[in-house]
Amino acid sequence: MVRRIDNAKRIPVPGGKVIDEYVGRVNSGDDRVSIAHMTAPAGWDEPAQTPEFAEYTLVLRGSVIVEHDGGTTEVSAGQAFASEPGERIRYSAGPEGAEYVAVCLPAFSPETAGRED
Repeated sequence: MVRRIDNAKRIPVPGGKVIDEYVGRVNSGDDRVSIAHMTAPAGWDEPAQTPEFAEYTLVLRGSVIVEHDGGTTEVSAGQAFASEPGERIRYSAGPEGAEYVAVCLPAFSPETAGRED
């Protein structure tokens, strides 16, 4: 059945990052997948996390720095990255900030993000 999703629901996040979820637990009630548009200002970062979901991210503008067990990877506009469930990662924005779209399987939830304090 086709469902049109007219708008996103904004998910509050500390530190200046904006998450607008289009598909997922918060906006559409979907638990199989989440699709969110994110913007992060220059200098933004978040605590490390070990999520229970796979995450596929397409960077639209700027860059996202991904710290992981294998090192640090900078992902620029026009590039994408993927992380697997159980992989410890930490995201931050490059010097010009970042705009990106993230797809999580199964859908993102704060309880399954595995964020460190």
